[in-house]
Amino acid sequence: MKTIFVTGTDTGVGKTLVSRLLIEYFVAQGLKVAPMKPVASGADWENNQLYNEDALTLISAANCELDYSIVNPYVFQPPIAPHIAAAKNNTPIKLKKLNQCYQMLSSVSDCVIVEGAGGWQVPLNSQYSMADWVSQNQWPVVLVVGLRLGCINHARLSYLDILAKNNVLAGWVINTIDANTLEAEAIINDLMQYIDAPFLGCIPCLPKEQLEGKHAADSLNFSQLTML
Repeated sequence: MKTIFVTGTDTGVGKTLVSRLLIEYFVAQGLKVAPMKPVASGADWENNQLYNEDALTLISAANCELDYSIVNPYVFQPPIAPHIAAAKNNTPIKLKKLNQCYQMLSSVSDCVIVEGAGGWQVPLNSQYSMADWVSQNQWPVVLVVGLRLGCINHARLSYLDILAKNNVLAGWVINTIDANTLEAEAIINDLMQYIDAPFLGCIPCLPKEQLEGKHAADSLNFSQLTML
């Protein structure tokens, strides 16, 4: 049973893009793949139910018939930090429920791709962070680094804490979210020297239609993942 947890150096750095590409990669290998977006903030009402766009993107790429509420057990309308949204909605995020949903997904698939919310240390409640939950399950992690000013610090801190919690960093990805980043090559070289894990590639800054096509996938080499 394969499970990968996809985290990022911040919100909006391309976790959903990389998660979708991972799903498509394993589907192409003939595996039955289930997605999981355990917690999502920022959703729209449709037929009396909240739906998050990122969760729907992952579901559309997968090849399992799954109930939305299992893939995305906690979903909140305002695009704010999940634990704050949960408190405002009087709906505490419980690890027991997350684990139950994960077990249901893993029981019907060969591989589960779990996409986090925000960055590695985003809180789930007053006691636990997303990092704590992932560490309890000991899932290998893929780190998405959003290439922009400040990303060296964010990437190093995320990397150090992933290791500190005894998780395996299965690989990391650069996603060019700011095409005008100065000294981009130097930044990438710095991180390649610092992060002791497979560098899976750099996604260039592309128009949305190209990101949705094969161009982004062509930039990455998932065969290097250490858990394969």
